[in-house]
Formats: sequence, C-alpha cells, structure tokens
Amino acid sequence: MKIFITSAVAAATLFTGSLAYAQDDFSGQLKARQGQFRIMAINLGILGDMAKGETEYNAVAAQAAADTLVAVSMIQQAPMWPEGSDEMSIDGTRAQTTIWEQTDDFQSKWADFGSAAEAMQASAASGQDALGPLMGQVGGACKACHDDHRAPAD
Repeated sequence: MKIFITSAVAAATLFTGSLAYAQDDFSGQLKARQGQFRIMAINLGILGDMAKGETEYNAVAAQAAADTLVAVSMIQQAPMWPEGSDEMSIDGTRAQTTIWEQTDDFQSKWADFGSAAEAMQASAASGQDALGPLMGQVGGACKACHDDHRAPAD
C-alpha cells in the first residue's frame, strides 16, 4: 500500500508538472491560429484567382469559398491567443504583443474581417465583376490587422 501511495503521489507530481509545461508551450494554440489563417489564404486564393481571371469564374466555388471565410470569422479567437504566445516569447509566430496590449483594437479588426467576409458571402455568386471590390475589402481588413499586430517577416 505504501508503494502504491508513493507511486500515486509521484505520478500526480509528474502530471501536474507536465500540465504546467503544456500551458506555457502554446503549440496547440499556435497551430490552431495558423491553421485558420491557412484556410483563409486558400479560400482567398480561390476568390482572387477568379477575380483576376486566372481561374474561370464558378459561382458554386466562389460561394463555397466565401462561406468558408465567414465560418472562419466566427471562430472564437480568445482561446487561440493566450498572452505570452507572441513572437518575443515563442518561436514560430509573428504575433506582436500589441494583440494583448490593444485587445479592443485587435478584436475590432477581427470583426472588420468578419464584416468584409459577410459582404463577400452576400455577393460572391453574383459574378466575377463583384469579386474584385470585395477582395479589396477583405484584403484591407487583413492588412489593417497585419500592419498593427504582426511582426515583419525576417
């Protein structure tokens, strides 16, 4: 019995220690937020190629891409952006500390992306001519956030 209790206490100590490490690691959060940005980039690429005439316009594909952008915009961001997951604290991210220092601005810019995505969703299936101005709105929302909250590439 004494060995069992000692083993249980040792296991609990190790488990608690590994939880503390996992909380400071942020690898899951980093992968999640980078994944959402990859999804956005793929779908913006589909729409952008259609807008530029590099890919034949397809109303169904345009609508699906726009729907996906709206879906991504609705993902709750807070769990993916824990304080301390910035580019000065961990490798593999360009997130600046301004995200946490200016939370309202960051959240406002994410909401602006959502509004631009909704505008794209409302008109994406109406023809190639509608895509260009809408791409400008979405791109502008992305740029505004990157300008203030993303570190330059090395």
